[in-house]
Amino acid sequence: MKKQQLILVGSGVILLCLLYFFGNTVPPKSKKATVTANGDSSSIDFNKILAASKSKLTPSQQEQVSRLEAAVVRGDVKEQQIRIFRQLSAFWKDSAHSLLPYVYYAAEAAKLENSQKNLTFAAQFYLEGVRRQGDPAFRSWMATQAKELFERTLQLDPGNDSLKVGLGSCYLFGNISANPMEGIRMIREVADRDPKNMYAQFMLGTGAMVSGQFDKAIERLLKVAEQEPDNLEAVLMLADAYEQKKDNANAIKWYEAGKKKFNDPEIIKDIDQRINALKK
Repeated sequence: MKKQQLILVGSGVILLCLLYFFGNTVPPKSKKATVTANGDSSSIDFNKILAASKSKLTPSQQEQVSRLEAAVVRGDVKEQQIRIFRQLSAFWKDSAHSLLPYVYYAAEAAKLENSQKNLTFAAQFYLEGVRRQGDPAFRSWMATQAKELFERTLQLDPGNDSLKVGLGSCYLFGNISANPMEGIRMIREVADRDPKNMYAQFMLGTGAMVSGQFDKAIERLLKVAEQEPDNLEAVLMLADAYEQKKDNANAIKWYEAGKKKFNDPEIIKDIDQRINALKK
């Protein structure tokens, strides 16, 4: 697995270090392609993404994938298709180390199984990608995939607040609706009913950071950081929010709290540089 240190730069600050990758599987955009400010998922074709992924395989791996894909077409029994989708998913994860095709086929299997556990896994995986994806069209496409999976799962468990927050987050971060308040409303409904739901508080805090509402972000993220001190993303995002507010003392406090959770000397060095800059 490739290790990426995802440094989200708003003010040149590290927000998070994650073991996370989708692989370089997105085909280059056509020079004639245009994307609206909100993104247009219709410009994303998974078959092109898959072709770009296959181009990185060895000939024997390409042959293996082709056999599995042909078996999916021939398979007229649901259980047979589920098994092949699982095999494709495992191949892309374990042999090709390309997580976007991996989760795509895992999601296809989960849809046929109608398994709450597997649908939720795929939905959450896509949603994490949405929050870290810079390309608007690709972010919108991933949010659309996550939205469908969350909706399917909510049909199985309509009272699940985590699923409601996940669905609202697709609208909030994925630009799949002309009205982003639709997503905020879904998440806030959960947070207002259950203030101790830290997942809802975190997503509202993250949304406030994205929109530059740092006071609101601090209010939400402070709850999460105090209740979940090991939530590094919340802790470092809170430090960033305080820095944006020019509250250097609290920014330093939370950077220091986050730094204690890391063992990677390079990350610690970056955080120390941030802290020293705030002390000047």
